[in-house]
Amino acid sequence: MKNANLVSHPLLVAVVIAATALGAACARKDAAASGAPPINVAAPKSGAHFFPIRIGEQTVRMQIAVRPAEHQRGLMERRDLGRDDGMIFIYEKPQQLSFWMKNTPTPLDIGYLNAAGVLEEIYQMHPFDETTVSSRGTQLQFALEMNQGWYRTAGIKPGARLDLAALAAALRERGMDPAKFGLGAATATR
Repeated sequence: MKNANLVSHPLLVAVVIAATALGAACARKDAAASGAPPINVAAPKSGAHFFPIRIGEQTVRMQIAVRPAEHQRGLMERRDLGRDDGMIFIYEKPQQLSFWMKNTPTPLDIGYLNAAGVLEEIYQMHPFDETTVSSRGTQLQFALEMNQGWYRTAGIKPGARLDLAALAAALRERGMDPAKFGLGAATATR
């Protein structure tokens, strides 16, 4: 469930960037000291980055919420979502999902997807409403929040498929192992 803000988003981003930069600098220093050629270490992307990922026939610019603090923060206080921008919440295993709109001023729709990336349910969520919007299904692994009305306007209905290979690639760009979320080598063929 998306909960209260435990860490401010800008502070979290700054800490992640600083830690990544320090790790990359140490890797380059170790390589230089050993006489090995320099290592090109690209910093992993943060939760603030957008990734183009298809659902059905539409490409969405998705931010990826995968860490507990990202799940809790979600789209709180955001008023800047573009027409085809959204946030996907990724969980390690299928479960019943529940979200709310605490401190969230933007009207949203939420789509709940199963582990195979199939959209099963869509619900409206209203600004600042702290009533939970729970899935009926208990085997859901992803939730995609979009601007309210987006699913209808884009023609995305239950049965639409999420591009799991692109999602796995985005997780790798975030420095995470997709297999931890059931998105191993099999996603290349889905």
